[in-house]
This record gives sequence, structure tokens and C-alpha cells, in this order.
Amino acid sequence: MEETVMEELICEEAILAEEIPEVKPAAVVNKNGVKAEAAIASGGGGAASGFSGTKIFTWFMVLALLGVWSSVAVVWLELVDYDNVIGKLSAYDADGDGDFDVEDAKVLLGVKERPVSLVQREAKEESAVEEQTEPIVEEVIQTTEGTEEDEQQAPEGESPDAVGTPAKSEDATEEAFEGILAVEAGSFEAEAAVQVEETAVPLPPISDDFIPDDSRDEATQPYEESKQFTDRPGSQETREAGNAEDQPEDMLKYKDKKKKPKLLNTFEKTIKTEIDAAEKLRKKGKVEEAVLAFDTLVQQYPQSPRCRYGKALAEDDLAEKMRSNDMLQKALITYKEASELPNATPDLIKATLKKRAERQQFLGRMRGALATLEKLVQIFPEDVALKNDLGVAHLLIGDNKSAKRVYEEVLAIAPSNGFAKVHYGFILKSENKIAESIPFLRDGLESGDPGTDDGRFYFHLGDALQRMGDDSAYKWYERGHQRGHFASVWQRSLYNVDGLKAQPWWTPKDTGYMDLVKTLERNWRTIRDEALSVMDKTTGLFVPEEENLREKGEWGQFTLWQQGKKAGESCHSVPKTCGLLERYPEATGCKRGQIKFSVMQPGTHVWPHTGPTNCRLRMHLGLVIPKTGCKIRCTNDTRAWEEGKVLIFDDSFEHEVWQDADSYRLIFIVDVWHPELTQYQRQTLSPI
Repeated sequence: MEETVMEELICEEAILAEEIPEVKPAAVVNKNGVKAEAAIASGGGGAASGFSGTKIFTWFMVLALLGVWSSVAVVWLELVDYDNVIGKLSAYDADGDGDFDVEDAKVLLGVKERPVSLVQREAKEESAVEEQTEPIVEEVIQTTEGTEEDEQQAPEGESPDAVGTPAKSEDATEEAFEGILAVEAGSFEAEAAVQVEETAVPLPPISDDFIPDDSRDEATQPYEESKQFTDRPGSQETREAGNAEDQPEDMLKYKDKKKKPKLLNTFEKTIKTEIDAAEKLRKKGKVEEAVLAFDTLVQQYPQSPRCRYGKALAEDDLAEKMRSNDMLQKALITYKEASELPNATPDLIKATLKKRAERQQFLGRMRGALATLEKLVQIFPEDVALKNDLGVAHLLIGDNKSAKRVYEEVLAIAPSNGFAKVHYGFILKSENKIAESIPFLRDGLESGDPGTDDGRFYFHLGDALQRMGDDSAYKWYERGHQRGHFASVWQRSLYNVDGLKAQPWWTPKDTGYMDLVKTLERNWRTIRDEALSVMDKTTGLFVPEEENLREKGEWGQFTLWQQGKKAGESCHSVPKTCGLLERYPEATGCKRGQIKFSVMQPGTHVWPHTGPTNCRLRMHLGLVIPKTGCKIRCTNDTRAWEEGKVLIFDDSFEHEVWQDADSYRLIFIVDVWHPELTQYQRQTLSPI
């Protein structure tokens, strides 16, 4: 019995021993982070057998530094467009707290109602936009509808802006800022004939109307914004910097920093992804696909101004690719439609109408562009840049008085505006207010403001200084040369073909036109007698020179050919002279020159000046030359005429004339193509 009880006790103790685990002493960690027990067991090598605290800390620091530098890289390299992401999320900010969160999701899912205060605030904003925008757009419609009809109904071969406009008198035409590139319109078809190796300086708006048609022989040309496609607003230069229509500036103050435009209204933010997809096609040059994409959006969202604006831009790009005026006309109509839609943002209205005005000018529809710009200034009266553009539009139609008024308004509110200063200085110079024009031209150029760095500004500032006897003129000519506007200080023509031989004086052999020179010299008496027959016997003059090139005296001209065409009925009066020239197309076909008689009375001095282009050479045949007192300087070489002899010089170099004899001087001027121009260039260069 006792043995049985003992066996049971032993068994119970064994069971308890199995159930109670052995309790080991807690490991002690020494100052190096190593368990003492492990160190003892391993004889001091236990530190290598575990994952130490030091290594954990090291890896933690490595990961932390990687996170920091990754964040820096994302921000510095702009790997994430936070504005775009935030903008997309803000479109779904349903509760008005400025972000997208769970509460916004509840509102969008209908689980929670929109805050009453937010609904009231949005209603006020919508009504305010409608009150500000819709009446303005209605005014745009009233102004532009007639213009669009005029553009579409213009007779073939005639500038649409001429429809319903009285023809200018010859004097009025001479006073206008007419086109240097005498193409009826800057259309794709017209420009195709201009796209040769010519390197006309890109032409921001400049004015030069004091030089009339006759000045095209011995002076720079009157104002016109370049119609060449590569120089037009919104072309390569603008696109490389980002489309102006996509990134318009905040023009409330001149030279303000660029401000991201707000082209989307409240609804359009919800379809931004679709708009961006179509816009991406356009920016990648897939213009046909972009037109289709935007057209689909317009059909789906007919009241979306941004969709219609995108369609207009795509049509514009397609017109450029196709070189099609018809397609560009469609774009003009679409631009107009976009600006007239309700709920268009002010930035979109501005971008749309600015683009429309630019393209109207490109097509030669100057009055239509003027109407568009006038409306823009009405909508945005504080926008100085738009007023500057309006001044240019007035200059392009020859309305110097209105342009002057516009620039006076600009300078009243922005006295340091360089763009307005140079244009105002040009207008003063056109009024023969030489001294008054100088500070405006000089200050405008020194400002460095956009649109002031143009060869014609340098030319006319230098010209004004020369007329005032100020030798600092050549400092400005040198600066213009350094800026790439002039071939040299002496050769200051602005409409040039690169690579042509440049020298002030030429021999007949140099030109290769020996036969023409011999014909002129053999028949000089016949030419002289016909010239004398058409001179006014009382005054000893032809038509008075009105180029504002004379310091004093009398100078008259009688033109036979101009811009490669006969001038009216002039040849009927001098048939033998014209008959002699008919077989010399290098002269009669020279679209950048004239053929004419020139008579100068005693006491006449012609200011130093240059011609507009290096594409021609000028021949002077002496007909009636006094023995002394008559001379011509080209660069620093002065020569005299001889009766029956031809002088040949390149009038793109500075030249000056004195007539200090006792009787009149009569010469015959014949312009010829520069001999190094190819036949193709002669056919395709635009007239001057």
C-alpha cells in the first residue's frame, strides 16, 4: 500500500516537472549591445552571431537618407506635377474644404449633402461670372459679325478689308504704314512666293510712314508687321517658348511675371482629362487627330468654350500644315464662336481674341484685326500690352493719328513702357519732329523691353541723330550691327538675302550687265531729250520728291517702272526710253527697284540714308550735269556724275547727295537685280 502511494506521488512530481518549463536567467546586454550569456558561450565571438543593434541603427539611417534624397529629387527634377495633381483633385472638392477626402467622396456618392454655404457661394460666383462675361461677349459679336461677312465676301484678288472702304488718295497711301513686302495679303498662297533664302529681320510692330512710295529707291521702307510665315506671331518663335494662347501673360502691368491662365470654367474642370488628351495630340503635331478629337468634344459639350478654343487651335495648326487659307478661315470662325460662348473665363476670352487678331493680320485683314483688338481693349482696359497691339493695328492701316493717341494713353499710365516709347518716337519722326523723337527712340531701345530690339528702331534713331549733327548716330548703328540687324555700320538695309557680294561701288564688268550699260550710254541724248520734254518748264521739276530725305532744296522724280511693273501711263510720254529698256528684264523686272528720272535743283542736300534691300544695284546715267558742285558719297568714297556715263553703286550702303551748282542736275536712275540672285529668287522675292 505504502509502495503504491509512493509510486503515485513520484508520477505526479514527474508530470509537474514536465509542465513547468525551466526558467533561465535574463540575458544581460553589455555596453556594446552584446548579450553577456552569448559572449560567455562563444568565448567573446558571440557578437558576430546575432543581428546587432548597431547594424539596425545603420540600416535605419541609410533608409532615412534615401527617403530624403528621393524627396529632393522629386521636387528638384519636378518628377511630379503637384499643381496638376492638386488641380485634378480640387475638381472633386465637393465640400469646399480645399482638398479631396472621405467627406468629399460621401458627398459625391450621395451619402452626404453639400454644405449650404458652399452652394450659396458657388451660385454667387456663377452669377458674377455671367454678369461680367456675357454682356462683353455680346459686344464682341456685334463688332465682329460684320467683319466676318466682309472677310468672306471680299472679291477675288482683293483684300477683304478693302470691301466698303473708300480708296485712299495717292498722298494718303504714301503717308500710310503700308506693307514693305508688297503682297496683297500675308496668306499661305502669297507667302509661298516669298519663302526663299531671304532673311528679312523678324519684324515686331514698328512705324515708318514718313517715307512714301518713291522712298523705296533711297530709304528704308514704311511700317508693316512682317507677313512672312516664319515671322508671324504665334509661329516658331512663339511656339518654342510655349504657345502664347496656352500661356498668356497677366498684362495688368507691363512686364509682369507670367501667370498661369485660367482657361477652364467650373464644369470644364470635370472633363479636363478629355480636354488634355485632345490637347496632347495637338502638341505632338497630330493635328488631324486633334481636330477630330476636339470636334467630338464640341459635339458632346457644345457649350464648352475651352473645347471650342481647342478646336480652333487645332484647325489653325492644320491650316499651317496644309498651307490652306480655307482651313485658316474655319479657325477664325471657331475662335469667334469660342469667345462668344457663355461662361468663358476672362483668360480664355483674351487668348482667343488675341489669337484671332493675329491670324486676321496674317491674312491681311487689317481692319478686321483692328476691330478685334478694339474690343479686347474695351474688355481689358488696364491691359497695356493690348493697347500697344492696338496702336500697331492703327499704324498698319495708316491711321497714325489714332496710333499716336493710343501710345500717349499708354505712356500716361506706364511712362517707362519701352514698346510704346519707340513707336511714339517713330510717329514723331514721321511728323518731322526730329529732335522730339530722339529721347523716345533712345529710351525705348535702352529699356530692352520686348518688341524694341528691331533694326528699324536703330536705323531711325541713328538717322534722327545724324540730322541733328550728333555723331553718336554711329554708336547706335554699331549697336544695331552687333545685334544682327545690319550687315555693317555702313550697310543698313533690313530686307536682305544672305551671301550676296557686298561692296559700295561697282563697275559694269562686276555686274555682268555690260549690254544694258552700253545701251544707256549710247542712247543717253535720246533719253535726255525725252526727260526734258516731260519736265515742268516753269519749275524745272517733275513730281516733287516727298520722301522727307532733303535737308533743303528741290528734288523731283518721274517714274517709269516700279516694283517690276510700268507706272501708269508714264511710258506714253517717253516711248523711246521705255522701248530701249523693254529687252532688259534685269531692270524692268526688278521688283525691288524703280526706273525713273531724277532732277535736283541748286542748293539741295539729301541726308545720309540707305535703301531697304541688298537685292538690287542702282545705276545713275548722267543726262544734264553741271561742271561743278554736284557729288554723291557712298560710304566714305565720294564721286561725281558725267553726262553720258553710268555710275553703279549698292544703295543698301549709306549714301548722301549734294547739289551746290548754279543749275539743275538731271539723271536717269535704273535699278537692276543683284547679279548673284538666282532666277528663282528673282521670281519669288516679294516686291519693294
